[in-house]
Amino acid sequence: MNQAKKSADKLLHALENHIQGFSYGESPKELYEPIAYIMSLGGKRIRPLLTLMAYSLYREDFQNILTPALAVEVFHNFTLMHDDIMDDAPLRRGNQTVHEKWNANTAILSGDVMLVKAYDMLLEIEADKLHECIRFFNKTAAEVCEGQQKDMNFETLPTVSEEDYIDMIRLKTAVLLGFALQFGAIMAGAPKADALHLYNFGVNIGIGFQLKDDLLDVYADKTKFGKQVGGDIISNKKTFLLLKAKELAKGDTKTLLENWIEAKDFDKAEKVGAVTAIYDELGIKELTESKMKEYFDKGFSEFASLKVPYQNQFQELLDLTQNLVDRER
Repeated sequence: MNQAKKSADKLLHALENHIQGFSYGESPKELYEPIAYIMSLGGKRIRPLLTLMAYSLYREDFQNILTPALAVEVFHNFTLMHDDIMDDAPLRRGNQTVHEKWNANTAILSGDVMLVKAYDMLLEIEADKLHECIRFFNKTAAEVCEGQQKDMNFETLPTVSEEDYIDMIRLKTAVLLGFALQFGAIMAGAPKADALHLYNFGVNIGIGFQLKDDLLDVYADKTKFGKQVGGDIISNKKTFLLLKAKELAKGDTKTLLENWIEAKDFDKAEKVGAVTAIYDELGIKELTESKMKEYFDKGFSEFASLKVPYQNQFQELLDLTQNLVDRER
């Protein structure tokens, strides 16, 4: 195992121990148990890990920022808890969502407390950096909510432009990745130019990740994907693929696509097969891959501009990101 991998595993192990040992409150248990529950469901912990890794590009004492890094994960899970209510989702990471296990009112209130707790954790930031970090966190949190509202607005619109879609995923998903990286850099006292490069790296990579999710939902290997392939097609979700297909389809192909979108009673496998065939005819997979590459290339270009003292950590962060870019599920 190379030194960079050892370092990343060390950060993740420390983070998991901190998460498991953290107390959010005890009474009333109906308020605090849902928080401990959703935080125990795992996930990749990418956002707080990025904060620790960005910090470690400049300083070695990452233990000093475990609680502020955890605040990023608590905020992220707060948004998931409320998103699940809005989507009426039954499962989160293969387990019951909080509103299903308890009820919607409890999930709303527990989510509210999670946001309060995130601010409480941020108070452990060094005093001379606290104001900048809180201001930055507030901006990012509002943008995530803006992205969620845009996504909900899209559900009732007949079509959405590529530009609007990219802006929505930038806000809903990518800005929090950018924040996680720049947040770590700010706490480490990194040069402002580096902190901005890390933010732009995270945002561009984040947009690429969401485009890859859109692509994998249709074209993933079923044995590796971990969820139903074609779920977005079945639900007519306005992904990059569907929006480009609606933009490019003409004549009979356009009519066929619209018929499948408007169909109320259909065989799921048949719809997935038919719409995928339309995507193949229009070259949608290749267009999506090209757009993904555009954002990944922008991100890695920003990363290459960094000038950091710890090259092992630089390579480790690069490797982690590349592995996420190359994932098949």
